[in-house]
Amino acid sequence: MEEAEMSEYVIRFLVGGIVVSAFSMLGDVLKPKSFAGLFGAAPSVALATLGIAIYEHGVEYASIQAESMMAGAVALALYSVLVCQLLVRARMRALPATTMSVVIWFATAIGLWALVGGQA
Repeated sequence: MEEAEMSEYVIRFLVGGIVVSAFSMLGDVLKPKSFAGLFGAAPSVALATLGIAIYEHGVEYASIQAESMMAGAVALALYSVLVCQLLVRARMRALPATTMSVVIWFATAIGLWALVGGQA
């Protein structure tokens, strides 16, 4: 592994850790406590990756990466809603509900990625 590659991973690790810690502290302060999970799961690695992408490759490249990340986030939201519906309304067990729903997650992410140009 090259030294430049290694330093990029160190930067991602440090920035990601700092942002996750900051969001976790914010979630701990806010009420209701159910927000703590939302803030603890902040996309800190994505933010670090976009910062590095802008620095190394420019805004155009980073915008393509950001579009891909947004497609993945929308797909994850759809997956989460579907899993919740299967667990609560259909009274499915967790493993079958999540296994079935992951197909929707991937199909949505790939479909949205293709829709926005699939340039990443």
